Amino acid sequence: MSGKLYLCATPIGNLDDITLRVLDTLKTVDVIAAEDTRHTIKLLNHFDIKTPMTSYHEFNKIEKAHILVAELQAGKNIALVTDAGTPGISDPGEELVKFCQEAGVEVTSLPGPAACITALTISGLSTRRFCFEAFLPTDKKEREAVLERLKTETRTTIFYEAPHRLIKTLKVLREHAGNRRLNICKELTKRYEKNWLTTLDEAIAWYETNDARGEYVLVLEGADAKVLEKERQAAWDTMSIEEHMEIYLSKGQTKKEAMKSVASDRGMTKREVYQYLIQ
Repeated sequence: MSGKLYLCATPIGNLDDITLRVLDTLKTVDVIAAEDTRHTIKLLNHFDIKTPMTSYHEFNKIEKAHILVAELQAGKNIALVTDAGTPGISDPGEELVKFCQEAGVEVTSLPGPAACITALTISGLSTRRFCFEAFLPTDKKEREAVLERLKTETRTTIFYEAPHRLIKTLKVLREHAGNRRLNICKELTKRYEKNWLTTLDEAIAWYETNDARGEYVLVLEGADAKVLEKERQAAWDTMSIEEHMEIYLSKGQTKKEAMKSVASDRGMTKREVYQYLIQ
């Protein structure tokens, strides 16, 4: 009978945030797969947990995943922990879960802290619709694609960033998103937790003269949907309605369908388009 993989969320700062269920699981599984065993041993020692550990990190995630899946299939129960937060969120745990699912090994998640959600909920920005980008891609083409989409992204967007890249990231966000509001969080759940609701311009000005320290979560306000719609409609103002109609007619739409498309583009009613055309 196969064992089970337990995704165990661990504190992102304050050790009191660990759940009783996670503690019990870490004590009873056969082995703990840790992103950094040197980091995790501090957590285990704090709670007097003696379970053996093995390393599972970015540089061995494929090779080690095969080994861990084989152990699971042999009946071992394994807990996966990241350095902080919920495994599988912007860390190599994603790969192990994929391998387990493909191998038919049962996976369960023990909920707990996640820096992205913690930052979002205290940001003061919209939480109804949001997306998580983690760290901006290092690949130039992929990075540019993410930033280009940001121009019209109406959802709140969450980023992670290291201190030595913070000012550069703030500037590229300003370049592509404009001077939007954002909340800058660091030291989440710790004694000196900080969260600052500001604008990109204010943040850039501050960090150009003040050192960035600690790991950051940036919660960026989405683009204004009404402004985007006005801009979209205004783009048609340089074209006559007849020329606009011809675009859709040339694509095979009927006159009725083309009038509907033109009306939608320009924020008009179909009747208004019709009245204009018969003048």
